[in-house]
Amino acid sequence: MDREMIVVLDFGGQYNQLIARRVRECNVYCEVHPYNMPLDRLKDMRPKGIIFTGGPNSVYAEDSPLCGKEVFELGVPVLGICYGSQLMAHLLGGKVATAPVSEYGRTEVEVDNGAAIFSGVSSKTVCWMSHTDYIEQAPEDFKVTAHTPVCPVAGMENAERGLYAVQFHPEVMHTQEGMKMLHNFVINICGCKGDWRMDSFVETSIEAIRERVGSGKVLCALSGGVDSSVAAVLLAKAIGKQLTCVFVDHGLLRKNEGDEVEEVFGPNGPYDLNFIRVNAQERFYEKLAGVEEPERKRKIIGEEFIRVFEEEAKKIGAVDYLVQGTIYPDVIESGLGKSAVIKSHHNVGGLPDCVEFKEIIEPLRLLFKDEVRKAGLELEIPEKLVYRQPFPGPGLGIRIIGEVTAEKVRIVQDADAIYREEVAKAGLDKGLGQYFAALTNMRSVGVMGDERTYDYAVALRAVNTSDFMTAEAAQIPWDVLGTVTSRIVNEVKGVNRVLFDCTGKPPGTIEFE
Repeated sequence: MDREMIVVLDFGGQYNQLIARRVRECNVYCEVHPYNMPLDRLKDMRPKGIIFTGGPNSVYAEDSPLCGKEVFELGVPVLGICYGSQLMAHLLGGKVATAPVSEYGRTEVEVDNGAAIFSGVSSKTVCWMSHTDYIEQAPEDFKVTAHTPVCPVAGMENAERGLYAVQFHPEVMHTQEGMKMLHNFVINICGCKGDWRMDSFVETSIEAIRERVGSGKVLCALSGGVDSSVAAVLLAKAIGKQLTCVFVDHGLLRKNEGDEVEEVFGPNGPYDLNFIRVNAQERFYEKLAGVEEPERKRKIIGEEFIRVFEEEAKKIGAVDYLVQGTIYPDVIESGLGKSAVIKSHHNVGGLPDCVEFKEIIEPLRLLFKDEVRKAGLELEIPEKLVYRQPFPGPGLGIRIIGEVTAEKVRIVQDADAIYREEVAKAGLDKGLGQYFAALTNMRSVGVMGDERTYDYAVALRAVNTSDFMTAEAAQIPWDVLGTVTSRIVNEVKGVNRVLFDCTGKPPGTIEFE
């Protein structure tokens, strides 16, 4: 399908996928590619615009990621963000240096709202800065369009050549008018129509899957979460009974979740799927015994998942493809491309080196969580399932700090069930991006029934987020937290203390490990 596209060139920052997410909010398709992708390939994609991302390097350092000046000669508008703005200045004759004063966080920026990218933006607007270098002098044919008291070139443009740059991050929600700026670039400057819709994604994905799979057999890794559920139904629509869904109950699910998944996708559910449930709790507990390091736990869980699927595939016979519900945030946080590794996701960086399938199909790999939900609604999946709370592939294994045991799983399952029940009772569940209970590795002294206790502390987490790349801690009413705390301490054996996590993302991640 021929569609308008914005290409984001990745120079190693952590907000790269978020830029793509914001472009898609303008109903324009967007993909992220490495900064050093061949120029011929970039030309073949026929982008309507190109965006340079931020990154941790200095443009004047020997090992810094650079692209050729040829990208500026393609006749396509280019927007440089943070490192990308410095790179543009550096390549085109400006001067980049270490800033006398670094800027981090919310910063008031004065902008020229007569400039194309700042059209309709307030003359003084709050933006998110994160830089130690700055553009000391813009290239001679550029006009400075924004500044702060310590950053002389917070924005610049050469409108004739279609080149634009901002030192701050318009893609993060802390930049108050960032979406307006990106809309100006994508729609007004690049001339995109904004006609990309999720129904077209579903339609073209089904056609592409049919063509790719042909008459082959496909095994789907079904966890029952939003991502794998949408992937399963998408595949079922495309290839029907060629698909077998294997649900591995690894003993790290939420309370009663295994039975709930089987109720939806099993033989008595609404979908005409080949469904197999594998109860592998003890197998996973044995593999995780004595393991405390988060990355090792993720790798172990990811590899064991694949091994179980391989075994089931052999029983079915001649399975060609494995399907996973990988989404874009999984990809970027697993450090693929040039970005730093935050954590390995079981379905990306957590995969073992050797997998006994011809190919892995990830139909949602280029979607963000809210886009996955939109696709689910297009596929007529019930809203109850589509809007289910996100749940990581490694499950409670990364919501239990330290070693995973059956007893710790029981504790966090019971505490989490109470938390979710009370949040739903208070009518707060629909407004939260994600919320859950985790088990810390801390034990502390308490007193219950006039007796000394030495038990675990449970941590409650709740965040507001639209994209899961950034998040802020949600403000849960104190009376709700009080009820949850009282119930957990009284009803969950082994817990005598409840904490609430007030950390945003960044600097934290949504999950604990």
